[in-house]
Amino acid sequence: MVARWWTQAGLGILVHWTPASVPGWAPPRTPPEDLPEAGRAAPLAWTPYAEWYENGLRFPGSPVFAHHRATYGDKPYTDFGGEFEDGLASWDPAAWARAFRAAGARYAVLVTKHHDGYCLWPSGVKNPHRTGWHTTRDVVGEFAEAVRAEGLRFGVYYSGGLDWTFDDRPVGTAADMLASVPRGSYPGYADAQLRELVRRYRPDILWNDIAWPAGAPEVRRLIDFYRFTVPHGVVNDRLLPRSPLWRTFALPGAGTLHNRWERRTVARGEGFVPRKPPSYDFRTPEFTRYSGPDPYEITRGIDHSFGYNRNSPPAAFLGRDALTALVRDTAADGGNLLLNVGPRGEDAAIPEEQLLRLRWLSEVARDAAPAGTDAPAVPAAPVPPAGPDAPAAG
Repeated sequence: MVARWWTQAGLGILVHWTPASVPGWAPPRTPPEDLPEAGRAAPLAWTPYAEWYENGLRFPGSPVFAHHRATYGDKPYTDFGGEFEDGLASWDPAAWARAFRAAGARYAVLVTKHHDGYCLWPSGVKNPHRTGWHTTRDVVGEFAEAVRAEGLRFGVYYSGGLDWTFDDRPVGTAADMLASVPRGSYPGYADAQLRELVRRYRPDILWNDIAWPAGAPEVRRLIDFYRFTVPHGVVNDRLLPRSPLWRTFALPGAGTLHNRWERRTVARGEGFVPRKPPSYDFRTPEFTRYSGPDPYEITRGIDHSFGYNRNSPPAAFLGRDALTALVRDTAADGGNLLLNVGPRGEDAAIPEEQLLRLRWLSEVARDAAPAGTDAPAVPAAPVPPAGPDAPAAG
């Protein structure tokens, strides 16, 4: 059974903030029937998710490729890592945390490593392919301290299924995505990094993405370690064990069949519900509602992206009525809303269009709070001292 504090939360904030937040650009969401032929063949190269910028650069006909050449020429994606680090000089994590709490959020989840492999903490687990591909400042630790100081629970997002520093093949379809889950040294690297995050920060939420690069026994041991270290913690539904069948998706025929079966992709903007893994506490429907029996958390951006997209048109952003109804109706249904915020990379600021939506939610939270009280918040559990690994599962 999922922890009581999570079922009573109602609203959480997810923060996508990566080197891709420096260019901060993706094409607007386009209906699938309006995509060009190349876009229909490789919809993930046309995705409105700005955090997929590096992948878009691998498709010469894509909007990201054209935008990058016109704006930055031959500049490599890795240069954005240094610019992202420079932008941290103006970062105020306490101000972010106050804004999240005022909006009525009860927890906040930070993207610690997205698909580009860039880490927001000075990891002791060295990347063998990109030296120094991480912040020197402990962004994860500072974020955790700030949100906990405001009474919020803290969670870590980790991209376990994709890391383009280990496998940089272009990802155009859902089949490509599963086929490019890295092998070799990556499963050990990912396991070591996620355990490092758990040991250092004792996250209340373990939020993996895409899948896991190892099999079911390894996933079970990882979850056992997390539950031993953080007994009150919760685990999302994206620790899907790797299947040997995924390798076949690199074959044209198998990939085509899988994509037809998948039917919906991120680029189509229809949303999706992840496949159910063997172990999880709650479901994470993305940009869609959920009608199943499990505890759930709707995960979506304020616009059609997660990472900051300076190219999002005004119509892409949630309106006031739609946003407040989404929060209200999801809570009434017993679910949570994990609303994403995508700060800029160049100055570590939350854009005004997003701050406006947080202010709208702040007004709703104030109206709902009893007279003379502030917006509600769940007291954060104390962070326990460091402990040993849990015993390996049998």
